[in-house]
Amino acid sequence: MIRIGSRGSQLARWQSDHIADALRALGHEVEIELIQTTGDRLQQVAFAKVGTKGMFTQEIEDALLEQRVDLAVHSLKDMPTELASPFVLGAIPLRVDPRDALVSTQYHSFAELPAGARVGTSSVRRQAQLKAHRPDLEYVEFRGNVDTRLRKLDEGQVEAIVVAAAGLDRLGRTEWIRERFAEDLLCPAPGQGALAIECRADDEATRKILSNLNDADTCSAVTAERTALAALGGGCQVPIGVFCYRNAAMWHIAACVARPDGGIILRAQEEGSEAGELGHRIADKLLALGARELLAEQGVRA
Repeated sequence: MIRIGSRGSQLARWQSDHIADALRALGHEVEIELIQTTGDRLQQVAFAKVGTKGMFTQEIEDALLEQRVDLAVHSLKDMPTELASPFVLGAIPLRVDPRDALVSTQYHSFAELPAGARVGTSSVRRQAQLKAHRPDLEYVEFRGNVDTRLRKLDEGQVEAIVVAAAGLDRLGRTEWIRERFAEDLLCPAPGQGALAIECRADDEATRKILSNLNDADTCSAVTAERTALAALGGGCQVPIGVFCYRNAAMWHIAACVARPDGGIILRAQEEGSEAGELGHRIADKLLALGARELLAEQGVRA
């Protein structure tokens, strides 16, 4: 029996069920244990006030360490770039759409939003990049799971929200998506759209099973993104975007570092035949453009 530890949100359950189904297709018996995390308990508290390190993973990792569960399924963008030594990423399955999406019941695009319109998002990465394009909008701290955010939108608390397209696609809640942002306007978070399957480093049996679920191209792309993030010293609450993808034989990576108010955004692009080197190269290019000083203003050492 393979035991999966999962958060209880609808999206987390979908992700765990998705991996459970893939494991069952390989002939394994699977059960899911629901685990409440700190992030789930603090739904009404702004990320900036509590930090994000371990908010959505700590209690699940405790269950892994105590061998109450064998693996956990996370959104990769929520994972730290360095895992604690008892744990490894056993697999990164095929990625879905990594872009951010504008969701609205009234307006059909970001450009169409009227001056003063309220846009809900808890991400400083999203806010910083969007403020650079539309400083005339009001950006509202907006937490909660996907259904909660959609309900708040429907209630008229804001005119639009910006969330990861992947979550809406996975839940089949795409009816109000009005725009999927191009990466040169809103660069995604490193690892966005990808799942991460975490297990114990010493659990060779589970690691062998999970290797069947790994997608090599996805793993290469998100490793480059997370390498860049680590080199820049960033985390979930620093406005850094990185997106890597393959086009035929070439790998492409785009990244940005922003001031939270959107007043400065440094952008860079690189390409090469090997994804492995692109993370360091794009970070070096951004640092040469002044990212170290920009991040230092935010208390981050690159």
